[in-house]
Amino acid sequence: MSGYCDIAPGHPIHGPYHDHEYGFPLAEERGLFERLCLEIFQAGLSWLIVLKKRPSMAKAFDDFEVDVVAAYGEAEVARLMEDAGIIRNRRKIEAVIENARRL
Repeated sequence: MSGYCDIAPGHPIHGPYHDHEYGFPLAEERGLFERLCLEIFQAGLSWLIVLKKRPSMAKAFDDFEVDVVAAYGEAEVARLMEDAGIIRNRRKIEAVIENARRL
């Protein structure tokens, strides 16, 4: 059992993620792209911060629809940089958009 499996059960935020998503394989594009984006935003931060901001990030990034995010330009980057509900790191935001374009 991993360390995450030791701390997550019963935790109000980690618990549901652990029980219903962690370690479960995905095949559909939107779900895979969301996981990629969350991992990008997690770099240097705690997973708890990412999970707390996940609903706001899904809304801000059009529910992680690859084709929509791939079409983002400077106006969307500026909008995202002003959104206090998400992790506002320009390099991470730009990485998410670039990854959507490559997909």
